[in-house]
Amino acid sequence: MEIKKLPAMFYCTASGNEPVREWLKTLDVIDRKIVGQDIATAEFGWPVGMPVCRSLGNGLYEIRSDLASHRIARVIFCIAGQSMVLLHGFIKKTQKTSRSELDLALKRKKEMAL
Repeated sequence: MEIKKLPAMFYCTASGNEPVREWLKTLDVIDRKIVGQDIATAEFGWPVGMPVCRSLGNGLYEIRSDLASHRIARVIFCIAGQSMVLLHGFIKKTQKTSRSELDLALKRKKEMAL
């Protein structure tokens, strides 16, 4: 059995919420499966480059998923120890990832006190 090089875990808020897990549950089954497979590609094949994964700077990376619904999803993560921490997931609506999406991921990363 192949071993995950960088196992994924969900960022957890102080109140115990897992925003990425909750966001994933809002996607339909096919889209959720695509995002899950892309996360698994990064877990097993790290380091992974384009088109699946890209560095965003500031210790943030994105998993890039083309959904069956003709939309684009992104999951922003950071690396903590030997794990990938899934900080923020969203449907991409513009060519460039918006500052607010990056700021939210960065805020969550800082809350982890890495």
